[in-house]
Amino acid sequence: MSSSLRTSMILALGVAIGGGIALTHGVLAEKNKAETLPFKELQTFVEILNRIKSDYVEPVSDEALLENAMRGMLSGLDPHSSYLDREEFAEVNITTSGKFGGLGIEVQLFNGFVRVIAPIDDTPAAKAGIQPGDLIVKIDDTAVKGLSLTDAVKRMRGEPGSTVTLTVVREGAGEPLTLEMKRAIINVSSVRSRLLEPGLGYLRVTTFSTLTGKTFDEEFRKLRKQAGGELQGLILDLRNNPGGLLTAAVDVSDAFLDKGLVVSIKGRITDANRDYNATPGDLLNGKPLVVLVNAGSASASEIVAGALQDHKRALLVGVQTFGKGSVQTILPLQNQTAIKLTTARYFTPSGRSIQAEGIAPDITLRPLKVSRAEPNGGGIAEDDLQGRLEGNHRKDTPEQAAAKQKQSEDEQTLAENDYALYESLNLLKGMVILKSKPN
Repeated sequence: MSSSLRTSMILALGVAIGGGIALTHGVLAEKNKAETLPFKELQTFVEILNRIKSDYVEPVSDEALLENAMRGMLSGLDPHSSYLDREEFAEVNITTSGKFGGLGIEVQLFNGFVRVIAPIDDTPAAKAGIQPGDLIVKIDDTAVKGLSLTDAVKRMRGEPGSTVTLTVVREGAGEPLTLEMKRAIINVSSVRSRLLEPGLGYLRVTTFSTLTGKTFDEEFRKLRKQAGGELQGLILDLRNNPGGLLTAAVDVSDAFLDKGLVVSIKGRITDANRDYNATPGDLLNGKPLVVLVNAGSASASEIVAGALQDHKRALLVGVQTFGKGSVQTILPLQNQTAIKLTTARYFTPSGRSIQAEGIAPDITLRPLKVSRAEPNGGGIAEDDLQGRLEGNHRKDTPEQAAAKQKQSEDEQTLAENDYALYESLNLLKGMVILKSKPN
């Protein structure tokens, strides 16, 4: 399009919107020679603007009408495309940096309500008991139905220390739940680590931000040092991780892959097509790896899970993941605003698109609550019988007996607090044993 023609188009639209003059077919005749435009739809669009300006019960500015039109145009594409005003655009940069204010909750619009993708660990939302899949129907005394996602998020944010009450509907809960929480500055430490048992490590990734790759490497090296120089196996926990930056997901995947494709990005434009490949070096040196996932594992989490599963580098444990297989690009505009536009789909190394499908774990493990059991299940063992024969095995020293007792108590506590992690640890132990056996 020529510069003069582009100017004519802008002026024509400006007059039609601001002066109440209909956009005619003749104004766009020259443009139509080069590229077909939906004239009738544009005329209808301008007619609606004129009707609103003349007949709506209260005056509405052109700026407000145009912003609403842009928001509607983008949100009508898919749940992840949106218009970002100046404040929202600035917030995106803060969020991906790993420090922001609010409740610590990743949400999306779903049938007019706000649905929780996942709470972030150690935040007010997580501490209050918010769970993936919860539908937020009321924020304080305001019903969510009819609010835009932006308005709902703004209402959940506020001064650190102030309180907000969320009314949520949870599948299987019967009555709506009322959860009160105190707002806080959210400093997300995206990676945490600890040794579960000698030689067996645990890495929890809560979100994928700009610092995740670097922090992941640091935490892994810390674990390895605690293990005495080398880990025998590792659990990577991606549960309730709503995603984040694609590059951070590639970094974490690459940490355990020596070579091969990590993820493919495919879109309509050339710049949206790209393959990300692993670089030589596996931090775990081929040792067993278990990856924990659930319905709150989304987007970048699914990139990691899919890559490690396709390369048969890890055993996936948990339940079906969220199923967000699209890539959003932030496209800045001239007036310090931006649009978040879905520009591509991503594919796992085997070519799978998990959009609206999710990734099925290798071993399905439903969330369960367990309670402390009686020794031997409450039954009687040979050791309890009077006059029993003594075994000819060597008795434990008091120190050994105390160590076994503590390990048993630790396992029981882990089973009570996090059954999925407890079972994953048992699986990891079995994988370590099989790995150590000679062929």
